[in-house]
Amino acid sequence: MKKVLIPTKLDRIARDILEKSGKYTVVQEDKVADLVAFAKQHPDAHAIVVRSEKVTPEVIDAIPALKVIIRAGAGYNTIDTKHARKKGVDVMNTPGANSNAVAEEVVAMMLADARHLVEADASCRAGQWEKTRFMGREITGKTVGIVGLGYIGQLVAKRLAGFECRLLGYDPVISSERAKQVHVELVDLPTLFEQSDYVTLHIPENSETKGLVGEKLLSRMKAGATLVNCARSGVVNEADVRKLKTEKKLRFLNDVYPKDEEGPKSVTDIADLMLPHLGASTKEANWNAAKRSAEQLIEYDEKGITSYVVNRDIPEGLDRAYGTLAYTLSRLCRHVVGKDLKLKLIETSFYGELKAFSDWLATPITAAISDELDRSADPKAVQKYLKDMGIEYNNRETDEGKGYGNSITVDLTCSLDAGTLKKASVRGTVAEGVMMVSRINDFHKLYFEPSGHTVVFGYKDRPGVLGQIGAALAKGGVNIDDVRNPHDSKGENSIAILKVNGAVPADLIAGIAKEIKANMAFCVEL
Repeated sequence: MKKVLIPTKLDRIARDILEKSGKYTVVQEDKVADLVAFAKQHPDAHAIVVRSEKVTPEVIDAIPALKVIIRAGAGYNTIDTKHARKKGVDVMNTPGANSNAVAEEVVAMMLADARHLVEADASCRAGQWEKTRFMGREITGKTVGIVGLGYIGQLVAKRLAGFECRLLGYDPVISSERAKQVHVELVDLPTLFEQSDYVTLHIPENSETKGLVGEKLLSRMKAGATLVNCARSGVVNEADVRKLKTEKKLRFLNDVYPKDEEGPKSVTDIADLMLPHLGASTKEANWNAAKRSAEQLIEYDEKGITSYVVNRDIPEGLDRAYGTLAYTLSRLCRHVVGKDLKLKLIETSFYGELKAFSDWLATPITAAISDELDRSADPKAVQKYLKDMGIEYNNRETDEGKGYGNSITVDLTCSLDAGTLKKASVRGTVAEGVMMVSRINDFHKLYFEPSGHTVVFGYKDRPGVLGQIGAALAKGGVNIDDVRNPHDSKGENSIAILKVNGAVPADLIAGIAKEIKANMAFCVEL
């Protein structure tokens, strides 16, 4: 019998499923004051299932027999996944179990605010009768902008269907075909913020999204529009909301904070509705997460299914550098084809010894174009994600006669419009432990190391352009560390690849692109 610890208020369905299998004994306590002490009491535990409890190195070290930690929910930032990996412990999550709960919460917050339900309830209980004061609005027929069309974003669209809303969406990954299926019109971020009566956020917090919703986007919102954040606190610049709230008469509905804990909240003065991170707090979501936790543990133990392991290391026999190469090439290719274009098809070619690891390498390639997918996701989880987003994936047969050695080619095809596609292709390898990009589209023999901040411009070949680029960057305070500037095979076009000493502002890139009439221009950190 394998011992499973559940030191949290998790639906009893998890315990029931595990015990019914006849292979587990479950120790469950709804509230554990000291998780380390609890862990020390059960050094023979095989697995531990948690909700928001912090699983620290001390907890992991206290259970020498531990093989798996399951987070009954999607996010797993409360678990020290690196220490778990070091100790040979797999960490799993249950993505999607809470998605509907969050989607319904968004609609509930929109309705509660539109009809002043919280204030009206308090007023009525106090014996007042303020019908005029609490004149509300209807959300039927309004335009709702959904930023992020993953599991939750798509469910928000479905839940709002009955309100006959016009749905706008922004997501750099979802295909146009999939967006149409959920009745969402894909637009760029500025357009979404300009045209929406409601903007609801469903994106992860990372280096690219932190502070994304700031003055530039907020200033575009309609007067009286509403911003709903049930995603992550860091994606919204609170200071900019504070700055523009009165001027734009914005409504701000919030359910996320830097830390889930008691105490004053920094958004108290600007939030029109505040909830204590209740997105996943429904009986159904708790039941779903509990059920999936138990089922995944059984599949993990009996069938070796690791679809939801989020901290697996690279397969035996594969140099770690090639996993990084796959991610980097895909990230670079995404910028070459156009970061905001709608992805339709991913095609890959793995040469040499890498062919044997093609399924595993599909994960870093897909993760590079999606913030929602973890780089440790199992191939089956990657396939499901791509299907949900309406993106095709094709791993091509390769011709070893080409002599490419251990190299990877990544092609991305995007939709420009209903009848026009745009494709980009990047190839690279690892030489003496160093990643090298050998080709971008029709520009061969590049051999540049994709690391740090890289600026790329494509343009019709003519004298003096590289000098213009260098002068403009210098004027902007940007120092160039390395340059590649080849022609294509026909000698008609050139590409300038410059490694620089820091991030280059988007307006500077745009200014240079306009000056040199570039057909491709971007800065990416690789």
